[in-house]
Amino acid sequence: MIASAVSRLLRRTRAQTPNTPALPEEIDTIRLRAEQGHVLAQVQWGDILLNSVYLPRDPVRARQWFLIAAKAGYAPAHNMIGRCHHFGWGCPVDLTQAARRYEIAGQLGDPWGHYNFGILLMRGLGVTTDLRRALSLFRVAADAGHAKSMNLVARFTEEGWETARDPIAARDWYRRSAEGGDYRGQHNYATALLEQGDKEAALRWWRRAADNATSDILQAMDRRLASLGPEGDPVLLAQVRRRLEAEYQL
Repeated sequence: MIASAVSRLLRRTRAQTPNTPALPEEIDTIRLRAEQGHVLAQVQWGDILLNSVYLPRDPVRARQWFLIAAKAGYAPAHNMIGRCHHFGWGCPVDLTQAARRYEIAGQLGDPWGHYNFGILLMRGLGVTTDLRRALSLFRVAADAGHAKSMNLVARFTEEGWETARDPIAARDWYRRSAEGGDYRGQHNYATALLEQGDKEAALRWWRRAADNATSDILQAMDRRLASLGPEGDPVLLAQVRRRLEAEYQL
């Protein structure tokens, strides 16, 4: 059944796009492996169809590849279908369906599924708000090494949401998130270090966060760095402000 679904998708794709542009070898290899039935490659190819400089963006076809891999029981594919419903990629926005797919992905062992379902539970999007369950999911994903979930475990622990308030444990979770590469964790760990009086260590983590941080974190970094005045890092502050100016086209 899965093989026939791939065949139907290939026939439809070739009929719709007779002049497919030449692809770099590593990208074309992913496409070929997807067509041969490799579920990881099917999700990777779907990602490429969502956002690639080599092909026109095609969220409808991307979602079709995710659906094929999901039928084979591949957890990350369910997570990606959830994102399609969440953000309207190739289908209407449907937060209830997004939550369902994220939950399935998590049940199949995908940390991103746990994290994304936890976010919807935390915010009451598509499901009833349930902070206790959200924290439980973030903990499972964090224990599996998911850096963004570590940052949220830290936040819950710092604020005392559905758990005992423990600033020391929160700081350790922020550190683990930062070391795992999450820019929010890096910013929050830097903030905790600054509050401890370790300005130089805080600045090192803010430098690492600056390249990938989104506007909300850049704004928070701007406020913190500006408060340090000349004793901070004027070069880093200027970098943060350039990124904000570019994003908002000020």
